Amino acid sequence: MFQRPYWQGRIEAAWSRKNVVWLVGVRRVGKTVLCRSLPDIEYLDCELPSVRRSLEDPESFLRSLRGKRVVLDEMHRLPDPSELLKIAADHFPDVHVLATGSSTLQATAKFRDSLTGRKEEVWLTPMIETDRASASGTVIDRLGRGGLPSFFLDEVGEREMQEWLDAYWAKDIQELFRLERRSSFTRFVELVLSRSGGIFEATAFAGPAEVSRPTISNYLGVLEITKVAHVVRPFSTRRASEIVHAPKVYGFDTGFVKTFRGWGELRADDLGHLWEHYVLNELYARSRSGEVRYWRSSRHHEVDFVIVRRGRPPTAIECKWRADGREDLSGLKAFRRAYPEGRSYVIASDVERAFERELQREVPVRYAGIDEIASI
Repeated sequence: MFQRPYWQGRIEAAWSRKNVVWLVGVRRVGKTVLCRSLPDIEYLDCELPSVRRSLEDPESFLRSLRGKRVVLDEMHRLPDPSELLKIAADHFPDVHVLATGSSTLQATAKFRDSLTGRKEEVWLTPMIETDRASASGTVIDRLGRGGLPSFFLDEVGEREMQEWLDAYWAKDIQELFRLERRSSFTRFVELVLSRSGGIFEATAFAGPAEVSRPTISNYLGVLEITKVAHVVRPFSTRRASEIVHAPKVYGFDTGFVKTFRGWGELRADDLGHLWEHYVLNELYARSRSGEVRYWRSSRHHEVDFVIVRRGRPPTAIECKWRADGREDLSGLKAFRRAYPEGRSYVIASDVERAFERELQREVPVRYAGIDEIASI
């Protein structure tokens, strides 16, 4: 395996603020390996009956760990996972608990307390750029193989991805949400991956999945909670010329998107599409606080991503595979005519040293590599 110091630092920083940290991420994203890599850690797998028995008396269990750091992996397997975490937060501040799961803590009825104000949450995304560099693969390798570490390192194919979907249904969906109609749900997941990055219209998915429009909306909510799909909503100040309601939906991983789109050897257009997904992944993992949105006008001008922060002008981001001076920035120009305040970026794979160009009169745009996202 490879080192993931950024994520180790995120967990340590979260522990400095709260003694209970919830580590969320999709199946096989590397939660267990990351947890085991932390120094001075005691690791417990809650899938084991013996571990679950040892946790039946949370107070005695926590008392035995005073001054220590413990990982509770797959914690949703406990009858009442939030009870132990609440006791730890309220009565054992010297016990540092790192609990893992495939969804946000408040996702299901099994978690009877969301622990608001008592915990920190860290979202472990698929491999970011520092992970990719540590693993010694190229950016094209990362786009094509995806960001699940074992998939990236072993170059797995369609069969393994289908097995991942089977496990996702059995271990995440059935245990946490108890949905019915497996075939409809898995068909919906496949459609989301194959149409990833497009405008989402529930009616376009209802027919192929053979369910109602409200059911599709429910399915999308489940994918969003479990981090298998990212719903990017439009940025708007309610101007008549702006798209207000229709979200864009992105699949969680470039490798899955590539496979379910049926792409073989990646072409330039394919790389550009997957690069947009990779930039979004980096924004979720490394960008400072702010909501990620997109912008589109009724004249079909579009900006890939807009970072919205309360009380500050919007930051606009365009994703380009190559920055050769011929890239189309008409969407960015239209956005800055409507919103002249705020910073504008082009994030491209071939920019090693950041530079600026004038987008239009007195409106600079900064060209940068993906590493700069950490400072956006």
